[in-house]
Amino acid sequence: MALSLSAAVLLGIIVVVLLKGGYVRIGSALACTLFGFTLAATGLAPVINSGLASMAGLISSF
Repeated sequence: MALSLSAAVLLGIIVVVLLKGGYVRIGSALACTLFGFTLAATGLAPVINSGLASMAGLISSF
């Protein structure tokens, strides 16, 4: 749970910075957010979660 919360906070901060910098418009950010919620409801969600956990484990080993 701590990993998913940390990833969500990090990605949220990145989205806010991109919005404030003008690199991403509100519509694009909303579309990507809705795509993420839709993707989380599919059978691909466990694969994505395990991939994120593997990357976090790899990063933390350094």
